[in-house]
Amino acid sequence: MSVFDDEPSPRSRRWPVLLVVFMGAAVAAAGSWFVLSQRKPAPRAAGPVREAPAPPRPSPKREPAPSRETAPAPTDRPGPVREPAEPMVPAAPSPTAGVLRVRSDVPGASVFLDRKFLGTTPLDVDGLAAGSHRLNVSVEGYEGHAQAIEIGEAPAEVEVRFKDVRLNAAVPVIHKHGVGSCSGQLVADPAGLRYETANREDAFTLRFEDVDIFVVDYLKKNLRVKKRGGRTWNFEDPKGQADPLFVFHRDVEKARARLAAR
Repeated sequence: MSVFDDEPSPRSRRWPVLLVVFMGAAVAAAGSWFVLSQRKPAPRAAGPVREAPAPPRPSPKREPAPSRETAPAPTDRPGPVREPAEPMVPAAPSPTAGVLRVRSDVPGASVFLDRKFLGTTPLDVDGLAAGSHRLNVSVEGYEGHAQAIEIGEAPAEVEVRFKDVRLNAAVPVIHKHGVGSCSGQLVADPAGLRYETANREDAFTLRFEDVDIFVVDYLKKNLRVKKRGGRTWNFEDPKGQADPLFVFHRDVEKARARLAAR
């Protein structure tokens, strides 16, 4: 054996080095595993992340009102001067000093003032509102009475005469005669009929007892008047209408009937 037989071979010298490297890698891997095992994974959010509501702001503290004992003493500086409020003036009541007296030649007639029933005649009413009013007086069997009245400080007195015949009717007409025609106005009042026209030959005035024929023909749209034992007049409406002639004839006949019953 030579002196070189006691030295280790190159292959035998590699094993210690490899062992040291292996042990170092094992220690490093163990340390890394230990560090990772200590970390906790963050929990997953089930839905969208909502921001936490802001904390409520503290309400300001109110200091207690000073009591009479602890209230500060008033200073010599004068405070603001307030003008006194104007007193409320109540609305003036409507005057109610009016007096109404109604009389009629037929007793027991109903009296209405502004469509309000006041009573029957003879009637005296006080305490009515002053001013303009509408008076209506009516009784069965007679034509009603209506008029405007003024109630003031002095008593308003009204006398209604139902038995008197009231007639004041008029209608514009055209008189048709043999040659040509003339225009004018046919008028009726309690005294009778009269025809007012510029043609003097056609004008007339008749008492009701002298009227022999007084009739309206609605279809022919004319009104015929005949004097007893005398002349005949045929009247037409200027616009060719029958209604004005019909109304005039009706009012005259009502008045004639009342005059005949007297």
